[in-house]
Amino acid sequence: MTTTIPAPGTRTAEGSALQAVLLDMDGTLVDTEGFWWDVEVEVFAGLGHALDDSWRHVVVGGPMTRSAGFLIEATGADITLPELTVLLNDGFEARIGRTLPLMPGASRLLAELATHGVPTALVSASHRRIIDRVLTSLGPQHFALTVAGDEVERTKPFPDPYLLAASGLGADPARCAVIEDTATGVAAAEAAGCHVVAVPSVAPIAPAVRRTVVTSLEEVDLPFLRGLLAITAN
Repeated sequence: MTTTIPAPGTRTAEGSALQAVLLDMDGTLVDTEGFWWDVEVEVFAGLGHALDDSWRHVVVGGPMTRSAGFLIEATGADITLPELTVLLNDGFEARIGRTLPLMPGASRLLAELATHGVPTALVSASHRRIIDRVLTSLGPQHFALTVAGDEVERTKPFPDPYLLAASGLGADPARCAVIEDTATGVAAAEAAGCHVVAVPSVAPIAPAVRRTVVTSLEEVDLPFLRGLLAITAN
């Protein structure tokens, strides 16, 4: 986990119950969910196995240990989980190059949160080596704290990453807004007690209590996030 905790005067957004915004990375801020699947297809093709496209919904959004483990079991490939993890991370890094396509509205939202001094964390199931590469496209200055999937004992769908991020920002999870694109990430955020904004990338996500579904980050801004928590508090 890396962190740059804001000064005390910026820890809480004034006039709002919102204390922090916690954002997923792949498929939420950067358009990379398809990259991961393409890499998985290529790696397993090199091992002599074809992946069923229906498996994409199983592996999306989860920690690499789960998604890679599932694919090994499903294909019967002769490779260990640590070996496959290295191949997948290497393949992803080679594919992303220097810059990544951001999701529509991502750059504007991050800039708005920074302008208003809202503590913001990046919370991803991807490994630290991947997060640090992607941060060059997102702008590390936008995040007071980042949490990687290989830095917690239990990553998504467990609540641990979001609880760690909220704690690191000095925020109450119940007063944090989480933005996620997969059911796995949504489950983690809700288990942590956060209010969730779901922006589905691959598979549909249904609305629920303390969960709002939108079609794009272009629908999300600071008044929108503050309003969601204000409604919950009433």
